[in-house]
Amino acid sequence: MNYVFEFGQVFNAWDELMAGALRTLWLSAASMAIGMVVAVLGALGKTSGPKPLRWVIDAYIELIRNTPFLIQIFVVFFGLPAIGIRLEADQAALLALVVNVGAYGIEIIRAGIESISKGQIEAGRALGLKPLQIFRLIVLKPAIQAIYPALTSQFILLMLNSSVCSAIAASELTGAANDIQARNFRSFEVYFVVTGMYFALSLIFWGIFALIDRAFLRQPATR
Repeated sequence: MNYVFEFGQVFNAWDELMAGALRTLWLSAASMAIGMVVAVLGALGKTSGPKPLRWVIDAYIELIRNTPFLIQIFVVFFGLPAIGIRLEADQAALLALVVNVGAYGIEIIRAGIESISKGQIEAGRALGLKPLQIFRLIVLKPAIQAIYPALTSQFILLMLNSSVCSAIAASELTGAANDIQARNFRSFEVYFVVTGMYFALSLIFWGIFALIDRAFLRQPATR
């Protein structure tokens, strides 16, 4: 094998890679936050809304969960201009990620809501707890505990899926890697380093989520 590895050319563009990583984090956090608002509203609509609304929500969930994210982002970026809606690459990436994570989040949050039995709420009332105490001690914390692992996994998947946004030239980590590779043609070195960066980001967030779980969610509830 005559190939000579030259990682120096990659690390010369380290500032560019770090900027892309920060953009990935921003894109992931923003889309997760907005997506969770969509998910909460959708879960409430699915559990207590009228049938027509539930049908619409079910159709949205099935459409998103059974189509590739790449196609979804192409529809947003290339399809919406056909009806007069033009978005910048980063705006289209954010919208596509929100639509995607919202569909998955609806089912996660719905499961959390339905995991709380009515008997537990009635028991809280029998003990003389106030409505706010019932919500905080009986409904909220157990529901978050039930869905927390799924939500953290969804965030990691969302962060990794954001790499697909490079297909429309969004300015995130993979997009930065593509630009660097186009200049120095060191494909293996560039994508090897970027792979390590995604892996490191995932491990860091898994650690943060585990600390949050132990510090806040596994503590016994108090009045």
